[in-house]
Amino acid sequence: MTVEDKNKTSILIADDNESMRSGMAQILKDEGFSVQQASDGDTALKMAGNIKPNLIIADYRMPGMNGLELLNAVKTSLPDTEVIIITAFGTIDVAVKAMQQGAWDFITKPFSAEELSVKVNRTLKVIRQRIEADKLKDENRYLRQEADIRFNYGEIIGESREMKKVYKTIEKVAKNNTSVLILGESGTGKELAARAIHFNSLRKEQPFIKVNCGALAQGVLESELFGHEKGAFTGAIRMKKGRFELADHGTLFLDEIGDLPAETQVKLLRVLQEKEFERVGGENTISVDVRIIAATNLDLKEQIRKGKFREDLYYRLYILPIHLPPLRERKEDIPVLAGHFIDKIGKETGNPGITITEDAVGLLVNYNWPGNVRELQNIIERALVLCEHNRITADDLSFISSKVKDTSDMDYGFNLEETISGVEKDMIKRALKQCRGVKAKAAKLLRIKESTLYYKMEKYKIPLN
Repeated sequence: MTVEDKNKTSILIADDNESMRSGMAQILKDEGFSVQQASDGDTALKMAGNIKPNLIIADYRMPGMNGLELLNAVKTSLPDTEVIIITAFGTIDVAVKAMQQGAWDFITKPFSAEELSVKVNRTLKVIRQRIEADKLKDENRYLRQEADIRFNYGEIIGESREMKKVYKTIEKVAKNNTSVLILGESGTGKELAARAIHFNSLRKEQPFIKVNCGALAQGVLESELFGHEKGAFTGAIRMKKGRFELADHGTLFLDEIGDLPAETQVKLLRVLQEKEFERVGGENTISVDVRIIAATNLDLKEQIRKGKFREDLYYRLYILPIHLPPLRERKEDIPVLAGHFIDKIGKETGNPGITITEDAVGLLVNYNWPGNVRELQNIIERALVLCEHNRITADDLSFISSKVKDTSDMDYGFNLEETISGVEKDMIKRALKQCRGVKAKAAKLLRIKESTLYYKMEKYKIPLN
């Protein structure tokens, strides 16, 4: 930690023993930290509300509010402030209880100046990494909000080079009314892309209707797509409109289009060509104005070769294709995605403020992700259930650690701050190269302000000329 970082770090020591309190304060001041002191828990809580310290070091035994009570009060009012509890020898049960209630660490009396320094610096290092990660997420959120003025990507997350290509393609196809085919492995976010296209198109005020072509038997699927007349088959006690009618003037999302039965493929091709159909068991022709967005994780050309998919239907759909990259090909997005899911799921489950350690992020980055973003979301949800002390560690991800490859030849290490900084620096360099050094164009490509670009170039010592 640099001297500048230490000067910006605020530490509050709460201890009724003046010599102990002053001694700790002097040790930390000598290291360059900004230190405040309080002689009891009540005073410490009032001071914390004013100075909002990064770290509080609190003795367990104090008159009035004790250390655990102070910990609980701080975690309620200042969730980003970490707390180290000081306990006497032989009271390890108190230390364990403190950790369970959210303390970051504990120190057992008697302790040396070196032990205090190690504990404090280790805690503040994690706090600093979390602040930098939050700053990056805030920057990404700000950039996305700026972009949302002209385009709304919904819940699609990622600022990697691969995802920027996807965003650019989505922006282009959203302005048209032709059919779109979204290709990608399971869990890459094909439905999110389809929604982004619809809700940024001229049809955004009209229905967005979806159907999974692989989840229904042929007879049921045709009824779902085209509707049926009363008495068309056993159980058809009333007329039912199909998804095409419900999506009239809007968008119909056909997921898993590669699993569409052959007979239904013929009927779908007719709708695409003539924009009309008949309900099952009906004779009246119904005309509709529907935009088709289809998606599949299958290789449709291979399906055509096997005789399982019509070539003419393929070319009707393959007018504006979008290829979603698997997560293993955009690993620089994993820290931001993980943070997004931790925040989202934590709030949904009433457990906000969870953090993730750098070694845990390292495991996530180096895992191969066969299930892509959907698998990452599921693993984060599982880890949130398993984690203790309000942070996800590598131990909480033990169920994937055995599947992680040896990281000796990987591009990403186990240091969250270095990984994020490295990715950001690389993106800026590539943008400048692509724009031939023109800062205004590079900033536009990165979706940041030109002043922000200059700041980051100076931060990463990237030559300005």
